[in-house]
Amino acid sequence: MYSGMTPKALEWKIKIKKFVNDELIPWEVHAEKNEGELPKDIEKKHREIAISFGLPGMGITKESGGLGLTMFEQMIIWEQLGRVTNALCWCFSEAQDWMEENFNDYQKEHYLQPLLKGIKKECYAITEKGAGSDVEGSIETTAEKKGDQYIINGEKWYVTSANLADFFFLQAKIKSGPNKDKNALFIIDKNVEGIELIDTPKFSHTYAHHHSIYRFNNVSVAEKNIIGNEGMGMDFTHSWFRHERLGIAARCCGAAERLIDEVTEFAKERVSFGDKIANYQAIQFMLADSVNELASTRLMLYEICKAHDAKQDVKILHGKCSMIKLMASEMANRVADRSVQIFGGRGYMRDNVAERYYRELRVDRIWEGTSEIHRIIIANSLYKRGLQSLIE
Repeated sequence: MYSGMTPKALEWKIKIKKFVNDELIPWEVHAEKNEGELPKDIEKKHREIAISFGLPGMGITKESGGLGLTMFEQMIIWEQLGRVTNALCWCFSEAQDWMEENFNDYQKEHYLQPLLKGIKKECYAITEKGAGSDVEGSIETTAEKKGDQYIINGEKWYVTSANLADFFFLQAKIKSGPNKDKNALFIIDKNVEGIELIDTPKFSHTYAHHHSIYRFNNVSVAEKNIIGNEGMGMDFTHSWFRHERLGIAARCCGAAERLIDEVTEFAKERVSFGDKIANYQAIQFMLADSVNELASTRLMLYEICKAHDAKQDVKILHGKCSMIKLMASEMANRVADRSVQIFGGRGYMRDNVAERYYRELRVDRIWEGTSEIHRIIIANSLYKRGLQSLIE
């Protein structure tokens, strides 16, 4: 066991692992064969269990109605949630600490508290057709101030979970005034006039959570729905990025653990050429590499979480979150590839866990910053802050 594990984190690990094993994993194949959908009563049950645990507010202070967990404890939870396919772990909304710190009173009452109670769900409208990894420089969606309203115009791509959400977090550039061309982040209710669903593309994975394309046509948003001030939007988006990159890394570790467990059990039972394939060196090498890479990645994840909890300089943390997102997503993809190979023909069947992860994990090398972009971020952090800041 990791030497820095705490009793509280271990308690969460055991609790969430049981939830995943007993409640979520048994529904994976059903979801795979039904466009990611579950029976409504099962979906409701999963959501209610997650809410009863307090998962929507795991990183929110107890004073605001959350659990007040450390980042380390949160990622212990997300690691276990990563052990299930088909995004079945996305059964609850998640409020994040930057919301608690920066929402005004109106936003806390109408958005933060409903998130914590599980009665509203959020989605993020950040990406655009020409603005993927280059969020800050290529956003074309505009926000124009008119009286006490902002008028939003633009098109957003890959708005994950929008089909299930109640409101958007939307990134836009201020169109005029002293903050012209600076980024701002808005909360926009989904039922506001002028929001148009353009397309719901099909993707490799089978999720109930769609990644839709929306157009915002002269959408009027009250001034009270801007988060912070004009020009602060990227600060909040970067906070979200750091949190999501840690979350992706944690879920990748959970996925790799599940894959290694499943394929090891198979290798110890599968007989070929008169012997169990677990006894063949080729299989042993693939399993050994997978174990080694997972162990190394997990240690790095935990240490970066503890650096976050120790309130290390946010600019250094930004580089470290890129490091672990890159390392974990690449690692999990290699583990999935090896697992498919060991399972053989079975590993290419959709009811096999390796086949599903093989498709699902691929996007972790793309969203929340491609592997290539993260290499650039890491290199720039090295140039600006030196090697020691990234490895200590």
